[in-house]
Formats: sequence, C-alpha cells, structure tokens
Amino acid sequence: MLKDVHLSLMIGPVVPIPATRVVMEHLDSIEVTVKDKGPSAFQISFGLSNKSPLQILFLLSGGKPLLFMRVVIVVTLSGRSEVIMDGVITHHQIKPGSNGSQSTLTITGEDLTALMNQQDFSGFPFPATPAEARVLLLLAKYAILGVLPMVIPSILVDVPLPTGNIPGQRGTDLAYINALADRVGYVFYIDPGPKPGMNVAYWGPQIKIGIPQPALNVDMDAHTNVESLSFQFDNQKNKIPTVFIYNELTKVVFPIPLPPITPLNPPLGLVPPLPTSIGDLKPVRDDLSKRSIPQAIMIGLATAAKWAEAVTGSGELNVLRYGRVLKARQLVGVRGAGPAFDGLHYVIGVTHKIKRGEYKQSFELSRNGLISTIPKVMP
Repeated sequence: MLKDVHLSLMIGPVVPIPATRVVMEHLDSIEVTVKDKGPSAFQISFGLSNKSPLQILFLLSGGKPLLFMRVVIVVTLSGRSEVIMDGVITHHQIKPGSNGSQSTLTITGEDLTALMNQQDFSGFPFPATPAEARVLLLLAKYAILGVLPMVIPSILVDVPLPTGNIPGQRGTDLAYINALADRVGYVFYIDPGPKPGMNVAYWGPQIKIGIPQPALNVDMDAHTNVESLSFQFDNQKNKIPTVFIYNELTKVVFPIPLPPITPLNPPLGLVPPLPTSIGDLKPVRDDLSKRSIPQAIMIGLATAAKWAEAVTGSGELNVLRYGRVLKARQLVGVRGAGPAFDGLHYVIGVTHKIKRGEYKQSFELSRNGLISTIPKVMP
C-alpha cells in the first residue's frame, strides 16, 4: 500500500493463509488499536461491488468457538516485519452502494482473547493448584492457535489444601484468568508475534522498564518525526495510595501508605504530584481490608502505580518519518517538548491507521512526574 511499507493480510480458520490478490485489491483501510491492558481490536474495510462473492466469505464466520475466521496483519518496514494483530472476526457490517457506487464491507474483531471468552466453564476444579498453574492449564488448550504462555509466578503462593477447599473456575477462561491476575495486582494480555501465527500470553506484573524505542522528536526541524504531540499534568493526583488493614484481634483498622515506585515501575519523572497534607490518604480499594496483608499490599502497589501517572500525552506520527512501528507496553523517549516533558515515557496505547498511500499511528503516553530522570534521550 506504500512504497516502503509492505502489508500482509492472512485470513482463514485456525491457520490463516495469505489473502488472495482479489481481496487485497478491494482493501480500503485497516485500523488496529492496542492498549497496555485489555484486548486489542481491529477494523478492516473493503470496497466491493454489490454482487461480490467476497461478502459471503466473511459473513460465513461469526466468532463462534468452533467456527471462526482468524485474521493476521503483518507490516514490513525497512526489512523488519511486525505482527500488529492476530485475532478473530466478531462483527460484520455492509453498507450497500447506491447509484452504481461500491458497497463497503467493514469487519471488526478482537485478538485471540475473544475465543477465551466464549464458553462458561464455571465449576471446573483445580485441586491443590496455585494460581500460576491454573493459568498455565487454562492457556494450554489454546496452544493449537500458537499461543505461548509467559506466566510470572507471584510472591503470594497460595495452594489451598484439598481437604479444606478446592478452588473452581468461575466464568469463562478469560474472566477467570483476569480474576486471578486481579487478586495479586497482575495484568493479562496477548501480544501477537514474533512470527505470524504465534502469540505470547502474558500473565504477570505490569513492567515499565526496558530498552526505550527511538525518540519522538518535536519542533526539531529536520529531526522532527511526529505530526502532533501534546502533554498535560494533573496535579490533582496527589493522594497517598493507602491500604486499610483490619486487625481481628484488636478490632482496629490501621492504614498502610504505599509508595507508587517499585523496581518494575521506576520513577520516570523527578517531580511527582506532591500531597499537600497527611489528610490526602485515599483507600486503594474498598475490599482489601478483608484480604491478607501481603495480598492487599501487592494489589495496592499495582494500583498506586496507576494513580501516579500524573503526566499524560497524546499525538500522531507518520510511520515512514518515524522509521519504525511504535509499540504499546514499552518505553519511548521524547525530545524537544521542553524540560518538563522531555525524557522517557510509557506507551499506554497506539492505534495503527493504514490506508492506500498512508500509514499513521496515534499514541498515548504516561509518566509519573515532571522533568526527566536521565540527562539525555537517545535518538
């Protein structure tokens, strides 16, 4: 679709195959949205004649457990391939043309978590099994789809004795895995790639460390590689995240203030929103007083990290000008935005917008304070 960008679209049940030339010729646009938490989504539009058989091809699928149409989208830029979506079609919409114009077929869908949310398996037992093992067992049934688990064990090892309590699944596989993640302050998502047909199912803490992506340059003449970028600082996020623990012996509730900084969520800004008084204590969640102290603190630390994101940014870039595909759930540098906002930021979401002759990305950033913690951002 672009001279320097090659787009690959694969469609089919279970194991998708490259789309035919006829399908690619009718392709109008692709939009893929990826967030740091939750399912990723896509939307593909085709321009078809009213009598085109391609309409029937897509309408035959419906996202059912045993009958679904899988879609894999791969972009290659400068010889580097990136799988930006591996999902299933969940909805179709046809807008018939009039006065001889083409019809518009729009298909939407989600990543492979959509298949994990189809059937309720409530009651399935997991005797003497920690949460990590339960997640691995649930993900094993999706190995045929190329889903490889990456499960990080929690420090809260809880193995119920079969003589006392046998935990059972509640809801769909996706709902239960998310519930297990929520109990220890973890996140769950499926990341497509690194090769077409492969996916990594991540269950673990949210990580905001790693090698930064190439910097987003603003107002730097020939080095500028973003079309727009704006920031805002929310000084109202100055509450102290607090876990309130109920002591059954003394019948007293006592507060435990939590730091928003952890080894996996380091300070990216030097100046956080500062509390004005000790009265700025705010409970993380209302249900933590009923949990064990270690479990409440783990959930509290994860929530405190979210509250600390006082700096947020949004913008748009041209992928050809940027030189690569910007990824969510990773760090990226910012240059030229001023001393308050230059430095490293966490990419909380990106939206790929691909049309004929155009490939752009809108993005959202966050950081836990003003002023960079590093002296220089690498290009």
